[in-house]
Amino acid sequence: MAVVLGVNAVFHDPAAALVADGVTVAAAEEERFTRRKHGHDNVPFAAWEVPVHAARWCLEAAGAGVEDLDAVAYSYDPALCPSLDGMRLDEVMTAGWEPLRTLYAQRAPLLLRTALPGLDPGSVRFVPHHVAHAASAYLAAPYDDSSVLVLDGRGERASSLAGRNRGGDLEVLATQDLPSSLGLLYEEVTEHLGFRRSSDEYKVMALASFGTPRWLDEFRHLVRTTGEGGFVVEPVEWASYVKPGAGASDHVDQDSADLASTVQVRLQEVLLELARWLHAQTGDTALVLAGGVALNCVANSVLWEHGPFEQVWVQPASGDSGTALGGAMHLAHQLGDQVQPMTTAALGRSWSDAELEQWLLRAQVPYTRPDDIAEEVARCLAGDGVVAWFQGRAEYGPRALGHRSLLAHPGYPANLDRMNAVKGREQFRPVAPMVLLDRAHEVFTGPVPSPYMLFTHGVKAAWRERIPVVVHVDGSARVQTVDPAEEPLVARMLTRFAERTGIPVVVNTSLNTAGRPVVDDPRDALECFGSGPIDLLALGPFAVRRAR
Repeated sequence: MAVVLGVNAVFHDPAAALVADGVTVAAAEEERFTRRKHGHDNVPFAAWEVPVHAARWCLEAAGAGVEDLDAVAYSYDPALCPSLDGMRLDEVMTAGWEPLRTLYAQRAPLLLRTALPGLDPGSVRFVPHHVAHAASAYLAAPYDDSSVLVLDGRGERASSLAGRNRGGDLEVLATQDLPSSLGLLYEEVTEHLGFRRSSDEYKVMALASFGTPRWLDEFRHLVRTTGEGGFVVEPVEWASYVKPGAGASDHVDQDSADLASTVQVRLQEVLLELARWLHAQTGDTALVLAGGVALNCVANSVLWEHGPFEQVWVQPASGDSGTALGGAMHLAHQLGDQVQPMTTAALGRSWSDAELEQWLLRAQVPYTRPDDIAEEVARCLAGDGVVAWFQGRAEYGPRALGHRSLLAHPGYPANLDRMNAVKGREQFRPVAPMVLLDRAHEVFTGPVPSPYMLFTHGVKAAWRERIPVVVHVDGSARVQTVDPAEEPLVARMLTRFAERTGIPVVVNTSLNTAGRPVVDDPRDALECFGSGPIDLLALGPFAVRRAR
């Protein structure tokens, strides 16, 4: 019976999570509190910035104090890095960034004590980065036994981990040492095309659908598997393919799209090869994924459709924020608790109806409390209104899953440009659909259920003209299925919308504007509503309408 706080801080997306008696009580990213996207820049000298606000809130949500903590998991182990022994401080400061990052990680117990007064630094335990990623998948997934694949930019010395889980115990079967890294490869092409590294990789994934992989033969030489669970990534002369910055515009640059497509297709091929090698070692039916590469929903779908595993489960907070949860789960398991699987990604902050109403009164905005907010929103959407939807606990991870969402009618083609304009983002970017679980097979092909929006699905031909807004250029859609047993309010809204329109699908994208974190608290929601052409804000049971 342990209370464990997990912390991620060393790279990007600082976050905290709390696991009590094996149950995930709370998890949140620091960006939601500070409003700095990704918490801090992915630079070594930012590693001292621990997630103060997220950690304090997790304790508050659990009704716990620092004195109640049995352990704190820090999802990076400096002991795995090159040693600093014998180096003077001035040498650390002048020897490049890596020693400084390691020094900050070593000092994490003291940094956390400053952030959480009264914390015993001796309670802080270092969990290797990829072990934390892995635990966030195999301990959170609904399987007693599974194969585990972690792929990201980097950890202490490696960029991947392949292993097997048996009853919560991890056996590592293969790792890939740096500098070869599939995650860093994708970061590099993201930066070269003019997007923000360690942030905008999903834009490259979207851009890839507009291209053809015309340099695939070359990249099959540059990026190749070893046959032993690892891979080699040779240095790439990106400028020999596309001029720097060419991809970052509303107009699709064909060379940029072709380069994106080449990297995307080669990534998918390599993932399939790694999955087949892993399956040959374990014979498992289930594969669980984590690490930033696991947020590539196109590649996940290729693994689901063409890979050797019958089930593929992806951690909804697969990026580095998820290592806070994985670290906490890993230590809870080590301390003897029976760690329970995740049943929802709604692990963040929430407010009571009374607290929400106080925010509306403070903001001095007119509002109503309709008999049924789901019916009110369905009526607005059916009339082609845009709705900001703020309900329940905030989501953990990068996807809006019906708690902090921007909603629209999927049947009017102009709504794609309209939604991208509201959010201030590139027009080639797709928006996603949410659909009632029991009707998903009518409209889409692909893995169902898909509650965390981590796979792409085919849109059936009969529906493509009915829901054009959510159909990407390649005929796909990144679907979230909604189970009434898990999300009754969202399901009721979808049901009411379907009754009015005959369409069981609603556009669902994150409630934020470009460059800003997803809305988290009521102030954020009111600011977002006031900054763009949104027709209705559904703030809990309350409705705020745009003044005409």
